[in-house]
Amino acid sequence: MTKLKEFMTYQHILIPTYTSVVEVIMDVVLTRHHDVLAALHAPEQFSNNVSSHLNVPNGMDGTEHRTYRALIEPFFSAAVLTQFQPKLQVVIDGLFDSVATHNLVEIAGTIGHQFALRAQCAFMGWPVTVQQRLTEWIAAQKAASVAQDRPALRALAAEFSELVIEQLENARRGNSAPQSITTKLTQLRLNGEPLSDDYLVSMIRNWTVGELGTIAAAASSIIEFLAATPVVQKQLRMAPEHIDHAIDEVLRIAAPLPGNRRRTKCPVTLGEQHIDSDTMVRIDWRAANRDPQVFEQPEQFQWHRDPSLNLLYGAGIHVCPGKPLAQLELRLFTEALLARFAHIE
Repeated sequence: MTKLKEFMTYQHILIPTYTSVVEVIMDVVLTRHHDVLAALHAPEQFSNNVSSHLNVPNGMDGTEHRTYRALIEPFFSAAVLTQFQPKLQVVIDGLFDSVATHNLVEIAGTIGHQFALRAQCAFMGWPVTVQQRLTEWIAAQKAASVAQDRPALRALAAEFSELVIEQLENARRGNSAPQSITTKLTQLRLNGEPLSDDYLVSMIRNWTVGELGTIAAAASSIIEFLAATPVVQKQLRMAPEHIDHAIDEVLRIAAPLPGNRRRTKCPVTLGEQHIDSDTMVRIDWRAANRDPQVFEQPEQFQWHRDPSLNLLYGAGIHVCPGKPLAQLELRLFTEALLARFAHIE
């Protein structure tokens, strides 16, 4: 109880936002917390099928979504994550060993992106050689995205598929660990039939490419926050059981994922706003998680927030299936950061 009281003495901390947001022009953008919740809990009105590309299971609705969601949820079970935790700890320790001798470290490139990449490759059971290939691929994709080079982006998408299929074939030939996530993915069956490579690549794309950016941004924001707020840094060293709560509040403010899309299946009215059928809608996570009608002084870090209001991992039937993995990764990362470095500035 003493530790908790100490936590409550430093409630209001203003922190900057470290996430760069590229605005995407859509017909409608949902920014109010209430409207976003309404859309998330009405999948019969707001479809997740918004892309011409296969997106398993994020871009699916109804029975199809439930079917594929049921296939992937066991990969994020408590039992699987308990087995993964020692491997993750090795990844984190190795990462911090590599920067421990430096006085100054560039956070995003040296720590954030490397942590996300190494952790995801370890989770998938991929060899170190794949990490280097993915590092080069991510750099090329970023450059192509900035240049809006669509032919290059298409070529990079094909290159990623080839990389993943190579790992799947290795698993099928018995060249991967029998209990690796990649091996288990090749053993999935739907109606008695194995999943096609297209579907497996789509799943893995969400787990790797989809998560690398958000985990990297989250890790970088956590370091920035601790460096900017030595009082909370001290509090978390004294009572690390509050790390999960602190991380969620930091990332409520510094959103690691700017937004997601939905498409209306029918005419919809949200408050005074009428949205026509077949309209593309963007959910602005950053704005919703800073809605002053829900979060008093929304840009300030506060210990007393109601965690159930935080939309960091979404809500409704499409809530992030990888939430348990992300929470484990960020918790161990933060614990090791505080244990390894006596002072962060």
